Amino acid sequence: MSSTASTALSPLYPNVKLVPRPNTERGGADHGWLKTFHTFSFAGYWDPRYMSFGNLRVINEDRVEPTEGFGTHGHREMEIFSYVVSGELEHKDSMGNLEILKRGDIQLTSAGTGIRHSEYNRNNKSVVHFLQIWAEPHTRGLKPKYFTRHFTDEEKTDKLVTVVAPIGSEDVNEEREGSGPAPVQSNVTLKSTILSPGKSVEHIFPVPASGETQRKGYVHVIQTSGYNTKAAKGSRVRVNGGLELSEGDGAFAWGAAGEKLQIENVESTPAEVLVFDME
Repeated sequence: MSSTASTALSPLYPNVKLVPRPNTERGGADHGWLKTFHTFSFAGYWDPRYMSFGNLRVINEDRVEPTEGFGTHGHREMEIFSYVVSGELEHKDSMGNLEILKRGDIQLTSAGTGIRHSEYNRNNKSVVHFLQIWAEPHTRGLKPKYFTRHFTDEEKTDKLVTVVAPIGSEDVNEEREGSGPAPVQSNVTLKSTILSPGKSVEHIFPVPASGETQRKGYVHVIQTSGYNTKAAKGSRVRVNGGLELSEGDGAFAWGAAGEKLQIENVESTPAEVLVFDME
């Protein structure tokens, strides 16, 4: 994907390049027990244009039916985090962790040299809706670790809150449970907001990596109003005064240090939005 700027999609910040990723173009499948969308190539969905973006390798938006789930399976050399939108998600792993995750919870597994885990919806009435995100680590051969964080709706309302950030970043600590962003062994930061109608937030692109002129960003509008494989609907935001995204839509972004992503809610319902920052 080219990173040339486009004033039509980003009139407020014309040096920022935006490339939309519409809901209808995401990969995915309805397996009965699992309804899933894939922003990047995953499982049976493969598109050479969408293999990864910076260190970001997977953004899967999943809905798992009651009493169903992902059986025990292994991972290594990957940073894996779950962002729970609604319902309850049971996480169990080979490090001895067993936890029920609910709305507002972030669970991060640094797989390192290898772990095995399962993820189930033990609730017999409600679907669990969550995003599973994978990022490639900056260092291989690390000891596996597990972290959880919780962020309330109130904390995220009309503010862009950092929920995952690289170890060593401001306010990041390596406690298993604690305040501040979950620590990740990767050059990727995840921010979250719940925007009220008419409200906006801004992400400022940090200084690029050595030898680079731009940072990468990705904006994703969570599909909070229900499963939909067709043209995106529901909550709607406008990015940099131009590109409009509805639930399930996303956008790739490139910007130099100090450039901005402004995200404004232009619909009459709250919008839950994720913003990724990467080298």
